[in-house]
Amino acid sequence: MAIVKQGSARYEGLGKEGKGHVSTGSGALSDQPYGFQTRFEDKPGTNPEELIAAAHASCFTMALSFKLAEAGHTDGSVATEAKVSLEKDDGGFTVTKSALSTTAKVPGMDQAKFEELAADAKANCPISKLLDCEITLETTFEG
Repeated sequence: MAIVKQGSARYEGLGKEGKGHVSTGSGALSDQPYGFQTRFEDKPGTNPEELIAAAHASCFTMALSFKLAEAGHTDGSVATEAKVSLEKDDGGFTVTKSALSTTAKVPGMDQAKFEELAADAKANCPISKLLDCEITLETTFEG
């Protein structure tokens, strides 16, 4: 059984002069502006790379949380920031990297086991599997 989630986007006008809006099926995002200026000029609004970063950070964080719970831990916290890099190449632009930086506090866990579970979560979270780019992971851990 597949779980299907939905998002949508529309773009009025073309190229640099166009303006877009993006929404999620859940309504968490509703007609959020995006376009050339929000993607390349840091104007207010969102962009695809920011949305990918949020998706990757949330997916990895949840995957790690479940790995920690499976290892018998019932208390703790995990926070992750993802930075997605977009680079110009011969064919246009490519997402080349997603750099995850996570901070976790898990009482009673040792650093080595945490690093093992974090690496497993990085390799196996669905968004990591989706991305065709370099994925790095930096961890800060408090047991």
